[in-house]
Amino acid sequence: MRSTFMKPCAQDDSYTELTFTLRKYYLCPMYALEFTLGFLGNLVVVLGYPLCLQEWRSTNVYLYNLAVSDIICVCALPRLSYLYANDMTETSPVSCVLNRYILFVNMYASVLFMALVSLDRYMLLRYPFHNHILLRARVAVLASIFTWVLVNIEMTPLVYYAIRDSIRMNGTVCHDFASLSRSWDFLGYSLGLTVVGYILPLVVLFWSSQKIAAMLKTQEEAFQQQLATSFRRPLRVVRAAAYMFLLLYLPYHIMRNVEILSPMLAGLSDCTRIHIEAVYIVTRPMAYAHSVINPIFYVLMTVRFRDLLLARFQQLKRVTRSFIQTS
Repeated sequence: MRSTFMKPCAQDDSYTELTFTLRKYYLCPMYALEFTLGFLGNLVVVLGYPLCLQEWRSTNVYLYNLAVSDIICVCALPRLSYLYANDMTETSPVSCVLNRYILFVNMYASVLFMALVSLDRYMLLRYPFHNHILLRARVAVLASIFTWVLVNIEMTPLVYYAIRDSIRMNGTVCHDFASLSRSWDFLGYSLGLTVVGYILPLVVLFWSSQKIAAMLKTQEEAFQQQLATSFRRPLRVVRAAAYMFLLLYLPYHIMRNVEILSPMLAGLSDCTRIHIEAVYIVTRPMAYAHSVINPIFYVLMTVRFRDLLLARFQQLKRVTRSFIQTS
């Protein structure tokens, strides 16, 4: 079933086919690819942390929660891929609402946990001997629980709009976020979620990188060169994370809000609305690509985990080789 909001554009069928083609031949394979890569990368972290780490620090707690949120997020993508391959036809309204809920809870949890990681890196640079209460693993666990509760509260209105949309469509179509409602109150919710769930954590990421850079600049001469170099690692990682979420999330959030707004603007032509919807479709897989990239940060952020993980792989390799030789 094609988009309910699709209208002819200048009597040219190629325009009316544009968003339909993008859903089926762009969203479907992109979501499948992101699931495959993101699931494997985050699975290594989700299984590797409990197996490799005996002593958990605050950074490990945040990174583990980040990996959990990412792997749950990508697990919601195969159903989206299936829906777009089948023209968005829905057979289970409950699954539709639940899938949207899981997807966006973990999408916004991801950026929040990365913000917590950046704050933790800043605190570690300021208190290198872990003598601050915010650097304790128990406090990190409490902060993680609070983060999960906060994100679930943020998604409560989304569940309401998703259920209302499912009733309106008789449970036969599973719409994306921007298509759940075309009203000013839903636009207000989307804008509020953009500010609270995305912009504020992004500000924390950039603020942390600036504070780390400022501390390094003032303290660099007091440290030995080797120590100063090791302290530059968190600065590079935090900056990379900030720019990643800026580049991947910003186009999606801009186009999502524009897509919600466009049908409510009377002077907007059908062609313009179709092009807005097409650009919005293109930005959606970009927003979930962070789940594929985030596992890189686990290696860069915790060198100890990388070394232990490599040691485990070498041990497994030796055991496998020994088993093959004796059998």
